Amino acid sequence: MSNNRSVSGVASDLFDAFRQTTLRYPDRPALIHHGSAVSYHRLNELVNTVAARLGANPGVVAVLAAHTPETVVGLLGVLAAGGAYCPVDPAFPPSRQEAMLSAVDCRTVLGADPGMADQLGLKYLELDHLGADPAESDQSAEITGPPAPDTPAYTLFTSGSTGQPKPVVTPRRAISATVHSLRELFGLTPEDRVLQFASLNWDTCFEEILPTLTAGATLVLDAEAHSGSFPRFLRMVEREQITVLDLPTAFWHELVLHLAEDRLALPACLRLLVIGGEAANPARLDDWSRLDTGRIRLLNTYGCTETTLITHAVDLHGPEAPSPGWDWSSGTRAPIGRPLPHVVQQISEQGELLIGGPALALGYLGLPEATEARFTVLDGERRFRTGDRVSSSPDGVLTHQGRLDHEIKVRGIRVDPAEVEAHIASHPGVHAVAVVGTTLAGRSALVAYLVPRTTATAGTLDADVRSYLHGRVPGHLVPSRITVVPQLVFTASGKVDRAGSHLRHATH
Repeated sequence: MSNNRSVSGVASDLFDAFRQTTLRYPDRPALIHHGSAVSYHRLNELVNTVAARLGANPGVVAVLAAHTPETVVGLLGVLAAGGAYCPVDPAFPPSRQEAMLSAVDCRTVLGADPGMADQLGLKYLELDHLGADPAESDQSAEITGPPAPDTPAYTLFTSGSTGQPKPVVTPRRAISATVHSLRELFGLTPEDRVLQFASLNWDTCFEEILPTLTAGATLVLDAEAHSGSFPRFLRMVEREQITVLDLPTAFWHELVLHLAEDRLALPACLRLLVIGGEAANPARLDDWSRLDTGRIRLLNTYGCTETTLITHAVDLHGPEAPSPGWDWSSGTRAPIGRPLPHVVQQISEQGELLIGGPALALGYLGLPEATEARFTVLDGERRFRTGDRVSSSPDGVLTHQGRLDHEIKVRGIRVDPAEVEAHIASHPGVHAVAVVGTTLAGRSALVAYLVPRTTATAGTLDADVRSYLHGRVPGHLVPSRITVVPQLVFTASGKVDRAGSHLRHATH
């Protein structure tokens, strides 16, 4: 088993870094939303007000997350009060919302709509509009000392094989250590303007928000980022003078195709483009290398929710990429990079990547068996079993070589197909089901194969199941393709033959 034990010391609490930044740059813009700026001084006032309303150590606080400055204020306010941020997507089915909040024993909801809190009997606090009178801000929640390092900072949910999402509890020491490394990795300065692109329901948003607001840089929120139009997206990047983009790899793939087909250039203001969430397509990397992108760092990243944001990174193109670089035209697999300074890595004899260090999550809340299965102890130190097979080059750069299980990334979110199978199997018209990961139109996707309970319902079962799922699970758990088959094929050991050609090539 190979082992890399070099690790930097644990960083001080990230909220100390935020407080210091607000004192150092009080008049600089912290947030920009549709052209309207909020200074660091004003942001600090707003955060204190939210923290005062929550009270000290409020436990898990659900925040109805949307692409608004108010959600960012809510996140920071929860951290300021010593609570644990738990984002809830208002678009999730009510049953999913209730299951999530019950699993984490949430007592308080922050947001713009009291409906969910009223329905679940929870305390509700409104997130005020940022234009409220500054005189109304309550400074009484100013923290005199940070909470203990193992105090939970946020709780997010990953896919679970039982059909229920698993709540991952991340402590303050983990996010503090990671944010410190990311500020250095991204090279952030007060002159940077970082687009807030990721959903505030997923941890990728933290790698946009927290390094930015602890470096004195500006976080930009703009609806044009999600317009669905690449020309509008690029105009927004230029108008707002964005210097740093952090994009899902699938979105970047589409952006590169648009740039290559229309022979367009990226705005001159852009200096760093971070990608992650799934493997980078060598063909798109080859296209990128042929564009006028030599001045832009293209940073490929890897990480798991349980290991807190990014743990590995490598420059694939641009001024900090190795020379002579990679020949993407030959189909070379893109590496995931080296560990960041706070990360301890080990590679097992089976090639599995194990991660340790201060950024490990505490585990899965209320699920001791699942926690024990994925968080192991080696040589007296905790390690997270990623389930990812990797290889290492002589210079220590890792390359992803596949999974040891059936999990895949969909829209940059790790999904266990067994969770989707559990929901589909509960449909009364389904006799058996297999869900597999595949690639459709160049993107990772789920495909479900159903055996109907009776032949009478086979004709409409695919549409019935799709409608059934939309009322129970988030959109990324609804298969892109649902195919009705007469039977599943099993291996000699009695397991579903997921690699069988009947699954991979069945037609809808």
